[in-house]
Amino acid sequence: MFDNQPADNDRFSPRAQDWQLKAPYDWRTALAILVIAIVLAWSGERMEIPKMLGLSSEAILSTIGLEEESQVGKGLGRMLSELFPFVIESRQEISRLSDFDRNSLPLFTRIETAEVTTFRINSDTLKAEPQIETVEYLVHPFGYLLNVLGKMVETFEIAIWATIIAVIVSIPLAILGARNYTPNSLTYTASRGIVSFLRSMPELIVAMFLVLGFGFGAIAGYLALSLHGMGFLGKFYAEDIEASDTKPQEALRALGASKLRVLRAGVLPQVAPSYVAYTLYVLDRNVRMAAVIGLVGAGGIGQELKGRYDTFEYGHVGTILLAIFLTVLALDQISARLRARLIG
Repeated sequence: MFDNQPADNDRFSPRAQDWQLKAPYDWRTALAILVIAIVLAWSGERMEIPKMLGLSSEAILSTIGLEEESQVGKGLGRMLSELFPFVIESRQEISRLSDFDRNSLPLFTRIETAEVTTFRINSDTLKAEPQIETVEYLVHPFGYLLNVLGKMVETFEIAIWATIIAVIVSIPLAILGARNYTPNSLTYTASRGIVSFLRSMPELIVAMFLVLGFGFGAIAGYLALSLHGMGFLGKFYAEDIEASDTKPQEALRALGASKLRVLRAGVLPQVAPSYVAYTLYVLDRNVRMAAVIGLVGAGGIGQELKGRYDTFEYGHVGTILLAIFLTVLALDQISARLRARLIG
């Protein structure tokens, strides 16, 4: 009788077939993958992915000597070779300097002469003929480097003010856009709508419009960056308020604390580390974007970059790119240390 009854271990232990896992895919997954592949193939053709791969392959093969010439390698190689050496000095034509005194040169400057080829119209033949002239220059050994550093300081100021304005405006937007603290659904929808609108506007396009209103300079730059920053910070600030732990808030409410006091004492300590991280990220991003919006005249190093690029002065462009890289690198290190000190 005992032989026909299952043992207790067999009765309560799961059978092998109960542990059989379901297949990680089914016909729906296969159909979805097929649809995605078709869409990517269609989009890839529109985006000239095959052409990009072909040109990239030619450039790589040309670099290692297996291809004679590459269109991409030729274009990029010419520009990259002209980036070096970086230009750090500046030259001024002495004939154009007013009240110039050879016996009293500015500190660390020197005079250099160079032969310059100019073209003048021959009155008899009415043709442009080359003429070689000797031109004197006043050379500042670190003149252009100092100019670039001044522009980078201006760029950093634009980023700082854009971040400050974005933080100040995005905090009330975040409170009104958090479901657990907004007064009603109308303010919630309005706040979220404003934040989404600001975030959807590219800084470069906004800067182009602001330049029309405020003119060329830093005002258009930091306003354009701050508007986009409000959209970013307003969204993430609000989501952190909604996701904060409700137990401290309930305890404060039970003690009769007002809504504002609950927000300050029950929510802010929880979200502060995230807020610091978001703000530092926006500052870092604003430094990089301040260089980009300068291309449309919104101040900063971007204006200098565009001017030098348009005149094919790639040595100056290399100096500017190096300055941007070093600034972003330094800011990243400072942000990491500041974040570690504040957040722990």
